[in-house]
Amino acid sequence: MTPAQAGRVIWTVVSIFIVESLVFGLSVLPAFYFWTWTLTWAIPDFPLLRPAIVATTLVPAYLVFSVALVALSALSTRVCGWRTAPNGMWKLRDLEWPLLDWSRYMISTHVVRVLVGTFFRASPLWTWYLRWNGARIGRGVHINSLSISDHNMLEFGDGVVIGENVHLSGHTVEGGLVKTGPVRLSRFVTVGLGSMVGINVEAGEKCQIGALSVVLKGSKLDGNAIYAGVPARKIDRSTPAAVVTE
Repeated sequence: MTPAQAGRVIWTVVSIFIVESLVFGLSVLPAFYFWTWTLTWAIPDFPLLRPAIVATTLVPAYLVFSVALVALSALSTRVCGWRTAPNGMWKLRDLEWPLLDWSRYMISTHVVRVLVGTFFRASPLWTWYLRWNGARIGRGVHINSLSISDHNMLEFGDGVVIGENVHLSGHTVEGGLVKTGPVRLSRFVTVGLGSMVGINVEAGEKCQIGALSVVLKGSKLDGNAIYAGVPARKIDRSTPAAVVTE
């Protein structure tokens, strides 16, 4: 590692630590004040009543924390300019700034995924977070997966449904290279649970991707069609289990 590379890595680590510490601390603050405010409530002095009521306020306090974290995390990445650069191709060993900016973007996303995503995936809050964090998402979109990354590289039309445990991102790592590219899903596309969608994939309107399928990078999927398998291939609707090979 050269001195220049070492300097970039050190600054990357320091900057992400500072930003994430601020984001986390500011997110905890309103939740903390909300919870301490509940301690001042006039509650009849019955055995276990006060502890029971105070304990129930932990859930709304967590909700306050989650909303604050989602908003502040998305704001911080916008202000800092941490994004996945489009059509990138970076050598991991070179440790260039676009790669390090991408790393900070991914770390910030991972923090929200761990602290909020587990409880709020498939909820409007999760969809809002992806939108605030750079994804272009239409109305009525349902996302039931935490394995969604590189949000600014994603375009989902109205009514798109992403199933549980779908892996969909705007990057891939091949032979020591990080490559980036957009993923575009048109209106009313459905991606079945456990599927993987590569970079530079485009799916036409009302396209359906079957569960546990692998859509290879650069694939162009027709609208009003069904794709399934590894790799995903077009399924003939008229004949059960028939695969279109042309």
